[in-house]
Amino acid sequence: MRELPNNWTDIRRSWPVLKLYQRLETVVAFLLTVVISIVIVIALYRLIVQVVDVLVLQALNPLDHAVFQAVFGEIMTLLIALEFNHTLRYAVAGELGIIQTRVVILIAQLALARKVIVVDLQGISPAAIASLAALAIALGVAYWLIGAGSERAPHTEQPGMP
Repeated sequence: MRELPNNWTDIRRSWPVLKLYQRLETVVAFLLTVVISIVIVIALYRLIVQVVDVLVLQALNPLDHAVFQAVFGEIMTLLIALEFNHTLRYAVAGELGIIQTRVVILIAQLALARKVIVVDLQGISPAAIASLAALAIALGVAYWLIGAGSERAPHTEQPGMP
């Protein structure tokens, strides 16, 4: 099966020989990249506005727990969107499989870390805390198992991948 192109020059050169589904994958991944990029820009703007408003105009203490949760929750959301957008590069390039799954698990771990940062620990039940802990362990074990499986398989080095 022919690999999908990974840059615009390759896409234009390979377009006539790509199968219909490969063309669809390329177009969808590109559109998702554009949409997520717009979301990232808007989220960055809102983060800057919130930081200026909360920390400068209202002169709140950045070490206050509620301020810390709000600011770092938004920063983590932005990091999750950036990582998701970066992952779409692999979809455009056709680099799917074991690497793709590891990246999705890493994004889930980032989302879980964000949840732990923004959750009010006094306001949730011990069962909910235990659920977050179990999810963290499950994601860590899944990541480790996939990593151990990829070491047994022939390994191709991916830029920017652990």
